Amino acid sequence: MVNTCRLVVSATFVFSGLVKLIDPVGTQYKIEDYAAALDLSSLAVAPFPLILAVAMALLEFCLGIYLFFGIRRRLTTTTILLFMLFYTPLTLWLAATDAVADCGCFGDAIHLTNWQTFWKNLVLLACAIIIFWRGNLLTRVISESTQWIISLYSIAYALFLALLCIYAEPVIDFRPFHIGQHIPTAMQWPDDPEQQPEILDFEIDGQLTTDELLADTSYSFLLVAPYLEIADDSNLEDINVLYDYAHRYGYRFDCLTASDETAIHRWQDLTGAEYAFEFVDELTLKTMARNNPAVLLLHDGTIVAKWSHHLLPTKEELNAPLHALPLAHPQPASHQRLLLNLLLWYLLPLLAITFLDRSVASVRWWRRRHKKQPAPATEAAPSEE
Repeated sequence: MVNTCRLVVSATFVFSGLVKLIDPVGTQYKIEDYAAALDLSSLAVAPFPLILAVAMALLEFCLGIYLFFGIRRRLTTTTILLFMLFYTPLTLWLAATDAVADCGCFGDAIHLTNWQTFWKNLVLLACAIIIFWRGNLLTRVISESTQWIISLYSIAYALFLALLCIYAEPVIDFRPFHIGQHIPTAMQWPDDPEQQPEILDFEIDGQLTTDELLADTSYSFLLVAPYLEIADDSNLEDINVLYDYAHRYGYRFDCLTASDETAIHRWQDLTGAEYAFEFVDELTLKTMARNNPAVLLLHDGTIVAKWSHHLLPTKEELNAPLHALPLAHPQPASHQRLLLNLLLWYLLPLLAITFLDRSVASVRWWRRRHKKQPAPATEAAPSEE
């Protein structure tokens, strides 16, 4: 029972931490929602929400790994119990008040209602109490002399993954505006009246209309910048290169923003932007891309590419019309395949370390057992008398 509870809690914590590491900015937005609901405006001051998002994802992921391998069993089980003692009452309050629509425990990968989240946490709390109470029965998977390697390796992997997904876009995109999504289809209402379309509230207010954009059979570049007043301006030259390329080949290039006219004029003065600015709801823009700014490439209403402002195509790559460039014809892997590749980069070295550790432990055990065996008695030599 103890080790079954251990596996349930470990798997939940690893998965929850992993999806948050893949999308730290999405967790940051959820923390800001919590801060607004709890009237804790001090928590929403940048960059604290993002730091807290990375720290929370790192903690959940590493606690799950430590519990599975039996690393620092007393400290790990105590921390998990305290973790659940904090979050279970919080999710009960969310279920009762509906202050935040989605708890965000599994990011955008799995959406649970607030009551579903509470019952899930209640089960995890019961498991956490059991493994805390009888932690001495947890089977150790790795030896104490090797556990520091697993510990540091897990922390390094988690930090690398989080920083990569902050610098670029999430390596696995669970949001509705993912590469390969045909937006008009995702906006259609399903036959079931209890279900909603995958994409809601994608409305453009400006010279460009939503129908006009989605009906364009050519390529369209969309500079997505929810807040121009705080947008990262370190790669303005790359954005201008992309605009000049679009202008040269006759492709549409528009900026979608939720900022006001003052912020737009300031951005134009700063960058010399000649492209049009269209207004879109900030929540929709933050769902479309996690970087501020980022660029989406649409073709006939389908998202064919998405770039962080750090990783925009260069002049050397933009040397022909888009239909002749591989960057406009990506082959996005499925979520399952990407997740498998991501896990293998972590699991294969982990399995190698575990195998070596268990092999060394087995050799040591055999040697100790061999030394303890008494030597066989020898017959006394016959007397010459």
